[in-house]
Order: sequence, then C-alpha cells, then structure tokens
Amino acid sequence: MDSASDVLLASSPSAAAVVGMGSRGARRNPTLICTPIMADSADKMVVLMAEAKSVGADLVEIRLDSLKDFNPNSDIKTLILHSPLPTLFTYRPMWEGGQYNGDEEPRLDALRLAMELGADYIDVELKVAHEFNELLRGNKPGKCKLIVSSHNYENTPSVEELGNLVARIQAAGADIVKIATTALDISDVARIFQITVHSQVPIIGLVMGERGLISRILCAKFGGYLTFGTLESGVVSAPGQPTIKDLLDLYNFRQIGPDTKVFGIIGKPVGHSKSPVLYNEAFKSVGFNGVYVHLLVDDIARFLQTYSSTDFAGFSCTIPHKEDAVKCCDEVHPVAKSIGAANCIIRRQSDGKLFGYNTDYVGAISAIEDGLRASQNVSNTVGSPLAGKLFIVIGAGGAGKALAYGAKEKGARVVIANRTYGEAILQWGNCFSFTSFFQLIFTVPFLQPKLFTGFFQTPLLKFVKTQERAKVLADIIGGDALSLADLENFHPEDGMILANTTSIGMQPKVDETPVSKNALRSYSLVFDAVYTPKITRLLREAEESGAKIVTGLEMFIGQAYEQFERFTELPAPKELFQKIMSRY
Repeated sequence: MDSASDVLLASSPSAAAVVGMGSRGARRNPTLICTPIMADSADKMVVLMAEAKSVGADLVEIRLDSLKDFNPNSDIKTLILHSPLPTLFTYRPMWEGGQYNGDEEPRLDALRLAMELGADYIDVELKVAHEFNELLRGNKPGKCKLIVSSHNYENTPSVEELGNLVARIQAAGADIVKIATTALDISDVARIFQITVHSQVPIIGLVMGERGLISRILCAKFGGYLTFGTLESGVVSAPGQPTIKDLLDLYNFRQIGPDTKVFGIIGKPVGHSKSPVLYNEAFKSVGFNGVYVHLLVDDIARFLQTYSSTDFAGFSCTIPHKEDAVKCCDEVHPVAKSIGAANCIIRRQSDGKLFGYNTDYVGAISAIEDGLRASQNVSNTVGSPLAGKLFIVIGAGGAGKALAYGAKEKGARVVIANRTYGEAILQWGNCFSFTSFFQLIFTVPFLQPKLFTGFFQTPLLKFVKTQERAKVLADIIGGDALSLADLENFHPEDGMILANTTSIGMQPKVDETPVSKNALRSYSLVFDAVYTPKITRLLREAEESGAKIVTGLEMFIGQAYEQFERFTELPAPKELFQKIMSRY
C-alpha cells in the first residue's frame, strides 16, 4: 500500500485564495459544486437546472445519456439557452458506466455539437479522446473546456499508476483531468489526495462508494477542481455522491480550506451517525476551522497509519473500533485504559502522536449529575450530587462498566444488576486494570496469601472464577452485585439512582422494561442508555413514579461536550448542542 501521509499536510496553493462571497458566507476554496441533471426529457432537465441554481450549485452536468427520444440539435439548443448556470455536457456510454448503448459516431458528434452551441465544458472518455479531437479538426471553441475522464469501477490503482494515467490524460488534450476510482478501503482515498495536491493542471479526483465519501468533501481542501452534489439523496450519476444540501449545510463545503483541520466518526457502519450534524454546526458557530466527516473504516490501525498527518486532527470512535482504538494510540488516558475502550482520539499537533480517551462514561455521568442538580436545585459549584448515593447499574457490558467506573469515581456506592449474580461480579472485576488490582492486593493484607500467588500467572477473569472470590473483590473495590430478579425487591433506602445500560426496551420491543413500575418508587433518578425511542417504557414509568429521568440522547450530547473541547480547545457550546439534538 502506498503511504500518502506526508502529502496530506497541505493542499494546493491555488486553493488558498478566498474566492468571493456566497449566500452562506465567504468561500475558502475555489472548488466548484456541479449538480448532475438526469431526466428523460429536455423540458424536465430545464426544471431541474433551475432547482440546482436555487440550492447553490455552481454548474450543472447535463447527462445526455439519460434522455429518451434524444434530438441532439433541438435538445442541446434548449438546454444551453435555458440553463441558468454554466453547463457540462456528458454523454456516457455503458462501457464507462453510463446509459448510452449505441454507436460511437453519433455520440461523439452530439458532444461536438454541444461544444459548438456554447457548452462551457465537455466530458470525453480517455478511451475515445483521440477520436474526438480528430472530429474537432482543431476547431475547439476557446470558451469550452475539455474534460478528459477515466473511470475505474474496480479499485484505486497505485500512486505510480495514477501518475501515469494523469500524464496520458494530459497528452490526450485535456484542459481538465478527471479521474474517478473505487474505494475498497478508505485508505485508498489517500492516493487520490496525493495526486490531486501535486497536480500541475486542473484536476477532478474522486473516489466512488461510501468508503470514498471523504474524497467528495475534502477535495476542497486538497485543490480539486470540482465535486458533484445531487439534488436528491440516492439519485446519483456515480456511487457515493452526497446531496448538494449536505455539502453546503452539513459539511460547510464553502468554508473548507487548505488549513482546515479534519475530524470524523470512525465506525462500521457509520452513515447513520448524527455526529457530523452536531460537530459541524458547532464548529461553524464558534468560528473553528474544522470539518467533521463520516469515516467508514474497516481497519482502524491502517486508517490511522495512512492518514498520519496532523491535518487529520481528531476522531470519534464507535462500534466496532473502540477496543482496537486503545491499541493504536501512543498514550491512553488511565480511565480509557481501565475501561478498555477509547471513543475519542486526539492527534497532538506538535508531533502527531495519538492520545486515546473515553468520554462515554463522562457523557452519561454528567447527564445524570445535571439531572440530579436540576431536581434538587443544587449549584454546579457544589461537589458531585452522586457522592454517597446508591447507584444501581443494570447490565455488565461495556456501557455498564463505563457507568460503574464513572459513578465510583464520583463517590457513589455501586451495585451491578445483571441476568445472573455471578456474571455481574465477573464483569465488574474485568472493569479494572491489572494495575488497580495489584494496588488492591498490597493495600488489603488479608488478600495477599489468597490471591498473590497466581496473580502474575493468570488473567483477572480466570483469577476470580468463582462467585466467592469475585464477591471478595467486588466488596473491596466498593461494588456489590445482584441478579436482575433480585432487583425487584431491592430497596434498602430511598433516593437511589438507576441506570439501564442494556438494550431492554429498545425498538422494536418497546413494551419491555428491565424493572417493574412498582420497584421504581425508591429511585430519585432513572437513566436509560436506550434512545430509540427517546422515552422508553422504563423512563415513562419512572417519571410516573416521581423520579427524575435522563434519556440516552442526553448521554450522546454529554459525551460530545468533552470531545468537542478536546478537538477545539474551546468551551463546548452546550446550549447549541441541546438545540441541535432536539430536532431528533
């Protein structure tokens, strides 16, 4: 695999200029947004061209191969005459991914005619560029720019092969080079960035498919001539094209410049994530020069190695990469190390080293603390309202571990309720690192003869196989354990906190709940990590029982506060975060 990390430090100097004003503010790049126009008649295309102008396109690509009963002379005249934007004419054959399945002579002649009638750009495939130039006989209008294109629907070649391809396209008489490849892995896109940033001629370099999405957004940073933005989601002329609305309003495309820092959500799947909505709007509100993108990543280690420039400044991590993220970082925060997962990675600007953090537990605990303070009318300046509280965590998985860790750190007395008593204790024991366990042994003398002998020979979970040993450990570290069935009758005191970290009550099983309504009367606050639906049966019944409720959506917002501040070194705009996520 080619390494492109060193070329991702800066983009083409031509992209550095501010190129005028638009309805969304000053532009930091000259990269154009082209909207593909596909319809079965010229009249329908005229309507779509007007719509493209109204939503902010710079030019339109007229896909002649989508027309039915195409009359070249009259239809091309109509389209040029009525277009409110500069026109790019494409007549793509099936052998290059288009819809035209006829002879080459009439196809090329239609493109020649479009050039003569006043088209601003013509796209011709590299394979037939020589024939097209012969057809022109040297009579190419000065106004019209010739785009010579190559589409690879199988993969993305090496940097050396791409460089040779650019040379061939230039030799074919191109005013603008266009290369479109296919991403088998998101690291493939780095090779297109490398070619783009070093190109001495105008170039369109795009990578098709979901893994190639960043090529269509970050081309503005690395000096691409244009990108494509569709009018409707899913109505595309090539795989992976975003909508023009997303380019302009979600990714703030006009404000992306050569010095813009890149952030993103690493996951698989990842397209559903609302993180880009949250962070990009927040970046814009505080004037931070950054863009946050979806990153469909198969191998996080390869991704981080490929995009090792400090331009790629920070990442959020979601399923299934949180555990592997810890292994990829140069340094890991003790909390993330103890939990065994990192959901936030920061690249230090001075030396490019990666630092891993876990903000999941902070998000949930902060949301719960805020809920308690609001219900008790307590100032934020007072210590944690969780201190001394009995904090019951339902579930012993990753989220359960994170909440148990966070609650304990705040001074709460933690109880874990799980399907089985033994499983809860074993999972609780796994929440702590070897270092923590080692410290416990030396601070509790009576444990030493029981545990020390086998400590260096066996993993912690093997070491606490039995319920009895697990309970000793749980007691020492401040935790206790119950079965989920026992929780029904567990009410040693009033004012307890309940946190559900399981999927019980999630759509479509919205009628399920981990705890009966009758058992909720002893709780002052109930939190549910499930946020589909936002108000679960557990939360609804808890509120009816008089408890303060905190939703999973508030956890999502809460964990984002710390990430935003680590990304930007600025205070998180908390009210804005709440406003943005209130739409969902």
